[in-house]
Amino acid sequence: MMLVQREFVYPALPGQHCLFSGPDSAESNAVVGISMLGNLKLLLPFLSWFRFVTKETLKADLIAGFTGAVIVLPQGVAFATIAGLPPEYGLYTAMVTPIVAALFGSSLHLISGPTTAISIVIFSAIRHHADPGSPEFISLALTITFLAGVYQLAFGLARLGVLVNFVSHTVVIGFTAGAAILIATSQIKNILGVYVPKGESFLHTWQFLWQEIGNTNFYVLFIALATLLVAVLIKRRYRKIPHLLIGLVVGTVVTLLINGVEHGVSLVGAIPGHLPPLSMPDLSFSAIKRLAPEAFAVALLGLIEAVSISRSIATKSNQRINANQEFIGQGLSNVIGSFFSSYAGSGSFTRSGINYASGAKTPFSAIFAAIFLMLIVLLIAPFMGYMPVAAMGGVILIVAFNLIDFHHIKLILVSSKSESAILLTTFFATLFLELEFAIYMGVLLSLVIFLARTSTPEIVTLAPDPDPRAEKKSLIYITAKPVKACPQFKIIRIDM
Repeated sequence: MMLVQREFVYPALPGQHCLFSGPDSAESNAVVGISMLGNLKLLLPFLSWFRFVTKETLKADLIAGFTGAVIVLPQGVAFATIAGLPPEYGLYTAMVTPIVAALFGSSLHLISGPTTAISIVIFSAIRHHADPGSPEFISLALTITFLAGVYQLAFGLARLGVLVNFVSHTVVIGFTAGAAILIATSQIKNILGVYVPKGESFLHTWQFLWQEIGNTNFYVLFIALATLLVAVLIKRRYRKIPHLLIGLVVGTVVTLLINGVEHGVSLVGAIPGHLPPLSMPDLSFSAIKRLAPEAFAVALLGLIEAVSISRSIATKSNQRINANQEFIGQGLSNVIGSFFSSYAGSGSFTRSGINYASGAKTPFSAIFAAIFLMLIVLLIAPFMGYMPVAAMGGVILIVAFNLIDFHHIKLILVSSKSESAILLTTFFATLFLELEFAIYMGVLLSLVIFLARTSTPEIVTLAPDPDPRAEKKSLIYITAKPVKACPQFKIIRIDM
């Protein structure tokens, strides 16, 4: 008998050549194609959602993007002020970071950019090395941003996204609540118009404020209260109107009407009306060695924030989040941003939530928000120089108040002793210790409690229910009803 090998020829698509012959050639071509496509999507993850873009999604993303740009305009200036940087750096961060994070992240609705928590960590980490607002301070801020991005990128490439599952979100809640109080404390001097030395601790700042309370500038206080009250009333009555921006406009108009500058009212100063300029972090060995520990805390906080927020919104949009890809997106956004005058950013809960509520369909909404912000800054930058520092202080007070998650704090304190311990430890460490140490302490305590809880599972002993009235024979706890257990046979259930 002679065996004859048959050769199968499969038709190739236009422009393609058949690479294999034999019985499995089509299957082999398909496998290679799928593998190449999978690897390409790992390098360029935006390919996975780009094919869903239509005219309808672009229209929805344009509307959501414009809304996001209007919202981030006052926030960017406020966050940069918190970080000890010139106001324009917050706007630069809101222009560059969202685009990179949207293209290389996994969430369809997450908006990255400057955030309150990371801004105050940046200020706390660098204030010991340079004066806030100085060229050296700016250079170190860019350096710590680059290092944080490298950490985040390394975590993502090492597939360590699963580790976020073991860190309780209570750490972020406790830290942001403490940071909110620190931020509010730092702005009281701008609202009262009194002098308080920079870089003082929480308790010392309040001590100086108490001593200077008699020197309050009532013109400054009036402008701050007018800004704050208008913004709060607008938010309560007209939720879709950008209340912070309206508040700043009212504060600026009030300053001009009462000739505030003549009465000691300070102005923010002119903001450059151009796109983010190129920059260069300080990559010297001494700078990297000095900032590496603080950069790790910034990276850790940024990752926890971004993944927590993206997952929170994904529960509404029914999307599955890839934590590793989110790590890569956040890392690249910070690494690239450090070369375009941007400081460390992360996911913003406020802007991401509004982005989803505005009907955004794809990450193009984040890209459009950045582009619209660029256009707005080019048009109105000359007028932002008339904005009073007191009005900015009123806006920052509102931002700080919104950071405190009263609902979840109350829920945690009532429902779980272990989570309450994490919350209170992180909260008080944020107020009275170095901020980066507070982050480490909260994360470490969270991991310790998780390991202790899962390493000692609850083992319950069961036995058949001897009740003859029961329709079905079932197993019950031997502690719930006095039943006889077989001495040669034990039934247990391992919980947790």
